[in-house]
Amino acid sequence: MVIAAVKEKILDDLDRLTPEQQRRAADMVHALTTEPLMGTPGRALTRFSGVLDLESAGEMSAAIEDGCERVDLNEW
Repeated sequence: MVIAAVKEKILDDLDRLTPEQQRRAADMVHALTTEPLMGTPGRALTRFSGVLDLESAGEMSAAIEDGCERVDLNEW
């Protein structure tokens, strides 16, 4: 059920947007209508606790920091 006044306000606002902004608005509205993805509950992951030894965990942390904490200003 759509409230007529809300729908009219949305349509009026859409008319003032650029085509790109209208596409973004449509994507946002669509995202609101889709079911959120469900993740894995934390309790289901406890079986992995303690799997990595300290050295392997340190190597993994270093690789994440090295590869994920950089900004490439020329990427775009």
